[in-house]
Amino acid sequence: MNYFLVKSEPFTYSWEQFEKDKETCWEGVRSYAGRLHLRAMKPGDKVLFYHSMEGLSVMGTAEVTREAYQDPTTSEDWSAVDVKCGDPFVVPVSLSVIKSDSLLKEMKLVKISRLSVSPVTRAEYERVCQLGNGG
Repeated sequence: MNYFLVKSEPFTYSWEQFEKDKETCWEGVRSYAGRLHLRAMKPGDKVLFYHSMEGLSVMGTAEVTREAYQDPTTSEDWSAVDVKCGDPFVVPVSLSVIKSDSLLKEMKLVKISRLSVSPVTRAEYERVCQLGNGG
């Protein structure tokens, strides 16, 4: 199993909308690194959902349900995956908390902040979940 973080601006696609939809196609990624990460995702992989631009917080978890396929929003060589909504965090985990946590200081979110899809380690995933659930 692998672990990832995906970003979305809340005014484009919010955690609240994701909870209502229950499952969505994660499309629209237009960076080569992001495309590689999408193509590495497999059903069952765990995902952290991050609000970027506004909020700057991990809002909850998700799970990959369909591996990479042609992004339906373009005919060019871009990929999409399907993800289902997981559990919301009791406390959103802010970027400032992530940056100040010694266990998370190497996260791609911190090191390469422009990536819209990035891998995370199991330890990073578990730590963010612990923080998000009040621990």
